[in-house]
Amino acid sequence: MDTTEQTNGHIVVGITGASGAVYALRLIRWLADNGYRVDVVASETGRRVFEYETGTRLSADALTDKPEHLFLHDNSNLFSPLSSGSYQRDNRSRVVIVPCSMGTLGRMATASGSKLIERVADVALKEHGRLVIVPRETPLNALHLNNMLALMHTGAVILPAMPGFYQKPQTLSDIVNFMVSKILDALDVPNGLYERWNGEQG
Repeated sequence: MDTTEQTNGHIVVGITGASGAVYALRLIRWLADNGYRVDVVASETGRRVFEYETGTRLSADALTDKPEHLFLHDNSNLFSPLSSGSYQRDNRSRVVIVPCSMGTLGRMATASGSKLIERVADVALKEHGRLVIVPRETPLNALHLNNMLALMHTGAVILPAMPGFYQKPQTLSDIVNFMVSKILDALDVPNGLYERWNGEQG
C-alpha cells in the first residue's frame, strides 16, 4: 500500500555493521510513530549487530506499532525504487546512515559501493538532498577523517555519535534521545526529544 499521501514525509534509514544500533531503533520508532514513512535498508552485518545489541528483530511488526509506515528493503536489490533519483516521495530526498561503519563510509566517499545503502547515499548527494551520516568508531585514523571530509565537501552532514551531557541525562534513554534529536534536527524534522540549552539557570 502506498502511504505517501498519508504521512508527514519520507525518510530512508540505512543501518550498517557499526555499534550503536540503539540509535537506529529509537529513530525508526519515533519517525513511524509520528507519521513519517520510513524506508529501512540494512546490511547483513548491520542486521546482525542490530538484533544482537537491541534484542529486537529487524521487521516492521517488531520495530513499531505502526508497521504500515515502515518498509524494509534488501540491501542487495539495486532494482529497488530507492536506487533511482527519479523516485521522489516528497520535495527532496532525506537519508540517514545510522550507525555508519567505516567501510560503508569509505565506499560512500569514493562512490564505489555495490549495495543499496551506498547507492541511496549517492542518490541523495547527486540530487542535492540531505544525507546525514552517523559514524560510530573510535579512535579515528587519517583515512576515516579524510573520507568524512570528502563526504562533507559533497554536501553530507557528518554527525558523529557523540552525546552531550549539559542536559544532565539520568538514563541511557536520555542519552539516546539526545543523539536522535540531533539526527532529526539535521533532517529538518521538528522534535522535542530532549530539553534544549537555553542558558544557565539559577
